[in-house]
Amino acid sequence: MNTLHLEISEIKHTRNARKIEQILHEKKGVNHVSVSKLGIVQLEWDGNETNQSEIIESIEKLGLTTNQPKNTKKQLSEQQSKQISSNLQILGENTELYFAILSGIFWISGVIFSFMSSIPDNVSTILYSIGGVFGGVFTLLTAVEDLLKGKFEIDFLMLFAAAGAAILGKWGEAALLLFLFSLGHALEHYAMKRAKKSITALSDLTPPMALVKRNDELIEVHIEQLKLGDIIVVKPNSKIAADGVVTKGTSSVNQASITGESIPVDKHPNNNWQNEKEINKLLPEHRVFAGTINGNGVLEIKVLKEAKDSTLSRLITMVKEAETQKSPTQHLTDKFEKYYVPFVLVLVVFLIFSFLVIDETFQRSFYRAMSVLIAASPCALAISTPSAVLAGIATAARHGVLIKGGRPLEDLGGLKAIAFDKTGTLTTGRPTLTHAIPFGNTTKSQLLKIAVAVEALSDHPLADAIVEGGKKELGNITIPKAENLKAITARGIQANYKGSLVYIGNRRLFEELTNKNIPEEIDLKMSELESGGHTAMIIYQDNNYLGIVSAMDIARPESISTLATLKKMGIKRMIMLTGDNQKVANAIAKHIGITDPMGSLLPEDKVNAIEQLKQQVGNVAMVGDGVNDAPAMAKSTVGIAMGAAGSDVALETADIALMADKLNNLPFAIGLSRKAKQIIKQNLVISLGMVAILVPMTIMGTIAIGPAVVGHEGSTILVVLNALRLLRYEV
Repeated sequence: MNTLHLEISEIKHTRNARKIEQILHEKKGVNHVSVSKLGIVQLEWDGNETNQSEIIESIEKLGLTTNQPKNTKKQLSEQQSKQISSNLQILGENTELYFAILSGIFWISGVIFSFMSSIPDNVSTILYSIGGVFGGVFTLLTAVEDLLKGKFEIDFLMLFAAAGAAILGKWGEAALLLFLFSLGHALEHYAMKRAKKSITALSDLTPPMALVKRNDELIEVHIEQLKLGDIIVVKPNSKIAADGVVTKGTSSVNQASITGESIPVDKHPNNNWQNEKEINKLLPEHRVFAGTINGNGVLEIKVLKEAKDSTLSRLITMVKEAETQKSPTQHLTDKFEKYYVPFVLVLVVFLIFSFLVIDETFQRSFYRAMSVLIAASPCALAISTPSAVLAGIATAARHGVLIKGGRPLEDLGGLKAIAFDKTGTLTTGRPTLTHAIPFGNTTKSQLLKIAVAVEALSDHPLADAIVEGGKKELGNITIPKAENLKAITARGIQANYKGSLVYIGNRRLFEELTNKNIPEEIDLKMSELESGGHTAMIIYQDNNYLGIVSAMDIARPESISTLATLKKMGIKRMIMLTGDNQKVANAIAKHIGITDPMGSLLPEDKVNAIEQLKQQVGNVAMVGDGVNDAPAMAKSTVGIAMGAAGSDVALETADIALMADKLNNLPFAIGLSRKAKQIIKQNLVISLGMVAILVPMTIMGTIAIGPAVVGHEGSTILVVLNALRLLRYEV
């Protein structure tokens, strides 16, 4: 299966996107097509039946311009011929909005003069006519373009209704219709531009040029020319040009553009990094991203990703793809409109000729039909869902949360339970020294010195935790070096320290070494630590038990507060899925507020657990790192990846990606989803409710065109403004 992503500049309305979608779907070989209102086209096609050139040619035959290179004179002339609307942008990109406002001013002036008996009636008619011209010019252009392409859209119907009202002498109502219709469209375009700018602004974050060290010289090159392994120099308060690892210098970096974090992150050099294939294992303090802003220090960065593969580039691509993914509600409204619009047109035709059946004039039947046409037009319904979805996706991206389309945006707000991976999600993912407990005459300082000296020779993750934590507690104290490290399989290690032999290990090591059980005091303390989820080790020197050190993958600082917030939001069940033993799972769960700890799970067990949870409670999310949790994430209702800014796999596998390695972004994402669902429901009630009220009233003749226009166009404007509220959503 082949895929293609295009951008089309001429799409102005949701119905345009839907029409193009229908036409392309009918082309032989095209299996799937989705077109967003912003002009993003996503296609899947069978290479045996068609090819990319034929698909692009089909799009351009519709009179549309794609972002594909133009080579022929014919294509260039076609592109130039499509500038009718842009040539009218005499007042800038918001010319349509200004024209709509002028239309309203002339209409209001006409209404005022109509009440002045001293002013001739034709003055009001002239003012209405001028208002109608300003309100109808963009509508007319769109209708003409549609007709030239063989399409019969709502713009033509509105013009037809306005012309009919004018013929019947209802100049004020005709002008009001064109004014409100143009205002609704102008605000719709304005809303979409704002949402689009929130997304496309990401493209402007990366600087076009970079300073590169080559042959001991600093030269400036375009970012597209950067190669893997290049060393770039980033000056203070300037943008970083590529994803990479810091090799020299220290500085704080503002990563808000990628992760949404408001606090700059301190960066330090890592000169030992060699394996670019394990880039995802880089610690956050060593790794930087293109488009982020350097602080006050000079940084030298080794390029680990080309410009086209940077995290920012992938983020932009995925946000654009997300725009084409429709929500369940949008699919439902599309199906509804598919049958609703033909029904309305048939009804209008029937009403036009109703004078043949009932005792009334043709003018009366025609007037009623135009009123019904206006009242029943599904403008507000068409824009109600996509405007809210687009605004929600844009707002999430601005806060460092990537939501891949309307479906996960809606599903996230309806979660009944959330399952979490433990390591790296609820915990830091790295062991930390938690206890250093001396026995006998040994002091804590002596115990830590010995532990640090011996463990410094080991490459075990627990050894790193003891060395790092021990040095932090000891401060600047000089620590004598140990030597001759020897690993004792499944038991511990031994080394020479100050002329004597030191052992560090588990119970089994010392029971075999002394042929005795370990002292009861030490055994009880070991059991206490182990029941709390700690990995405890005994330190032994010169036939003396010196004490115990323990390490543990501790909970993230924000885990407790985040889970408490989720509980307040109504998430009753929070499940932890981990491969650690059940005792460790229980200990961590009790500490941070997990309701259902599930330990000793293999990856396939996590998948089974998710399936069982879905049967029990319905919608379930899986939060993980996107690698070993990918199968469980795929089975869940919504897969959520942590720290996706550092993981290509997480970006690919998740429905929702928390770009920063911050668990506390989850309540924001859920809150945004719920707000989006609330606004979508409100918009549907407004749009369908207005139709349900206006259509019967216009059929019965209870209201005229004027009130129908106000109700219809007012609802369109209202749903657009309501959707725009999502752009201002905050935690």
